[in-house]
Amino acid sequence: MLKTYLILIAATIFEVSGTMLLPVTKGFTKPLPTGALIFFYVCAFFCLSIVVTKLPLAVVYATWCGLGIFTIAILGYIFYGQSLSWQVILGMFLIVLGLTLVNLYSSKTIN
Repeated sequence: MLKTYLILIAATIFEVSGTMLLPVTKGFTKPLPTGALIFFYVCAFFCLSIVVTKLPLAVVYATWCGLGIFTIAILGYIFYGQSLSWQVILGMFLIVLGLTLVNLYSSKTIN
């Protein structure tokens, strides 16, 4: 089960890496960042295709999206100077809390 979650984390890292490159591609006019973005997204979906054979799709997608949202918000703040209000920080805390509950209790229903 640990290996499955590590692959899910890898999928999230690939997806976040691709998403962070979106502004750098300048509307897909820059070939190198665009190529890297496509590579990262393909890797993310490849990892997801492995994980969905071991975990319920709803759990996989919720975890992938939630961790992605959380990570993109933090990295957007660090690298792009985007602001994070207290409401956004509270929302991200709730996302992490929700993901923890989903994964904690869904693991008891997995074969």
